[in-house]
This record gives sequence, C-alpha cells and structure tokens, in this order.
Amino acid sequence: FNRMISPAPVEIVYRNMRFLITHSPTNASLNKFLQELKKNRVTTIVRMCEATYNTAVLEKEGIQVLDWPFDGAPPSSQIVDKWLKLVKNKFHEDPGCYIVVHCAAGPEGAPVLVALALK
Repeated sequence: FNRMISPAPVEIVYRNMRFLITHSPTNASLNKFLQELKKNRVTTIVRMCEATYNTAVLEKEGIQVLDWPFDGAPPSSQIVDKWLKLVKNKFHEDPGCYIVVHCAAGPEGAPVLVALALK
C-alpha cells in the first residue's frame, strides 16, 4: 500500500450545499491539496483529526481551517451546533463555495457531519 496515493475526494452537492470529503493531507502533499481546493472554490476546511499539516499556507490563500477533532467518536452536541451554524452561514454568504471535511485515515466522521447538514 503506497501512502502517497490517496483516495479521490467525494463530492456531495444538495440544493445550495457543496461538500468535499477528502483525505487528510500532509505538509508534503499540501501544495497539491491547495491547488484542488482553489479549483473547487473551497473557503473552509473542517479538520476532525489531529493536525497533519501546517494551516498557514491555506490561511494565506483565504481558506479557513477549523479544528473540531472527534475521529472515532460521535460528535459532541457543541460540534454539531457549530457545524450546522457554519453550514447555514457559509452557503448563505457565499453561494457556490465548498466546505471540505476530513478525518485522519479515512471517512469515519466526515460523512456523519455532511449527513447532519443534509437532514
């Protein structure tokens, strides 16, 4: 298994909401990750795992990174509330943007947050 090969992002579009569920980049893969984010008009990343990359490069490009770790456990009610408020505000303020959600090793918690936004 080659760690340099990561799964393609999963795109979920519903009404005015646009999400990408991605792998967690490393500092080594951050430039390629950034190019994908810019191509898809990503404005916000919700990182649900321990930090695997430095956020300064992304923030310099105007991409907000929120650290809300809960990998492997259900999200707390505080995270759910912050998530739903973020989704409502982001897609209202910037129609057509994407929110990226990622976990450390795979799609454990990211789909949970996206599913909560779609309900």
